[in-house]
Amino acid sequence: MARKSKDTFQKLERQKEKQQKQRDKEARRVESKKAKAERKQVDTVEDLDIAGIMPGPQPLSEHWDFAPRRDGK
Repeated sequence: MARKSKDTFQKLERQKEKQQKQRDKEARRVESKKAKAERKQVDTVEDLDIAGIMPGPQPLSEHWDFAPRRDGK
């Protein structure tokens, strides 16, 4: 009876590892899709840091208002 060679056994082990890696990768993809879908639902809430800001130039705040010059100009 023929015995399996060492190379054949190593090849089988590599194939098993590759298949496991592919299953793990597919599981990560599924988790990523679920997380992305959940994030979209949360993103509909307005961000408090930028609430009320409109595109374009913003009005200057009061501390940027300059006092008139002393020479009247």
